[in-house]
Amino acid sequence: MPQDQRANTAPLRPLFPAIEPYATGVLELDAPHRMYYEQSGNPKGIPVVFLHGGPGAGASPVHRQFFDPAAYRIVVFDQRGAGRSTPHGCLENNTTPHLVADMEKLRKHLGIERWLVFGGSWGSTLALAYAEHHADRCTGLILRGIFLCRKSEIEFFLYGIKNFFPEVWHTFAERIPEAERGDLLKAYYSRLTDPDPAVSLPAARAWSVYEASCSTLLPNPSLVADFGADRVAYGLSRIEAHYFKHEIFLPENFLLDNIDRIRKIPAVIVQGRYDIVCPLVSADDLHRAWPEAGYEIVADAGHSAFEPGIRSRLVAATEAFKARLA
Repeated sequence: MPQDQRANTAPLRPLFPAIEPYATGVLELDAPHRMYYEQSGNPKGIPVVFLHGGPGAGASPVHRQFFDPAAYRIVVFDQRGAGRSTPHGCLENNTTPHLVADMEKLRKHLGIERWLVFGGSWGSTLALAYAEHHADRCTGLILRGIFLCRKSEIEFFLYGIKNFFPEVWHTFAERIPEAERGDLLKAYYSRLTDPDPAVSLPAARAWSVYEASCSTLLPNPSLVADFGADRVAYGLSRIEAHYFKHEIFLPENFLLDNIDRIRKIPAVIVQGRYDIVCPLVSADDLHRAWPEAGYEIVADAGHSAFEPGIRSRLVAATEAFKARLA
């Protein structure tokens, strides 16, 4: 079983310096979707693809910085409906099988034979789904903040967080009339999909701020402010509620039931001990089903990839794969 990885047992690793893409593009998907992607680092380096969270959160420039730009060919893209992909917040033809197919289309478009797959939170969900469908295209997996999108996890997100962040939960829940609070997902989904921005945007901000407020071990006002911005909140909340409502468009427990498909892929799981958005039990369940994967619990961290201990372990993982795949 894993030992808690404490911040004081080894020097913390910083992110790599900020870099700009050497190429950007838009990949035409099935109508109406168009997907933004970029490449940075070394064009002849080890291919790695970064999968952002949410679903619907979109990628940011800082996500390039988990990888040594001299060694990696870093592929970052915004999943359909998210970030710089268009139409923003679009739910039409937006399912997990679509996203898996989009990754394959992008891989082929870029002429990449196999790549390292890096994903946290919802990105870990998508990474597992992709690998279980295309194991032969994965050189390895780096997973953080495990989310298997089971009914119990969705229920915890909507109600269980109250046990740890009661004041944040009450702010989230009390935006909904009391008569509808027995099904917060249904209540929020109806508002998030309302065509009137006067209805959808306040609901989007409430949902997104709720998630951000619970994502770090210590309060992070800048993260909450970022998640509360209209564009971020709209894409994240709509697409997240859409996937939750449809149980990620995969059978219950699909990701654990199909671990045998990826058992031989080298993998590292990094999990914050005090992750409230994606509680530790999911990472533990994944590790028990897949003991061959490396598993590290960061003792002094919550959910965010930028918690110091988590950031450090993720960079260590990319460095270890750099040596392995060189």
